[in-house]
Amino acid sequence: MIEPGDNDFMEAALQAAAEAGLAGDVPIGAVVVHEDEIIATAGNRREQDQDPTAHAEVLALREAGRVLGTWRLTECTLYVTLEPCPMCMGACINSRLGRLVYACPDLKAGAATTLYQIGTDERLNHRLTITEGVQRERASLLLSRFFASLRSGSREVVLPA
Repeated sequence: MIEPGDNDFMEAALQAAAEAGLAGDVPIGAVVVHEDEIIATAGNRREQDQDPTAHAEVLALREAGRVLGTWRLTECTLYVTLEPCPMCMGACINSRLGRLVYACPDLKAGAATTLYQIGTDERLNHRLTITEGVQRERASLLLSRFFASLRSGSREVVLPA
């Protein structure tokens, strides 16, 4: 269920995604919100850092833990422009994240609701609330344009209006 503020917080995640794309990474962005305030923002940094774990979600959750002084993020919401992969959903579970909001599904690696349902799997020790589809079209278009620009060699990344 879309809640007040979801579109605005996803907008911040989309901005982080566009910045990641401009830096040469796949344009995925994430923000962590606590008490209606953004406490962490990150974009993908795998290419920049040459780190296979430098996904936007993981980086944002790490920063949120530092800001709050705890790894338990039960009162936080993670907004991300693409459905998290299994690694990132594992980080959501391990951080005891309260809520996940993502823009578009990942048909090849989505682990929130598409290929796997890690966040709601009753066999795990934590479950979280998941909302999908917030600003889906804009996030999908950003990714499509990024990959089209790679194929054409233009390397242009523009956040869709």
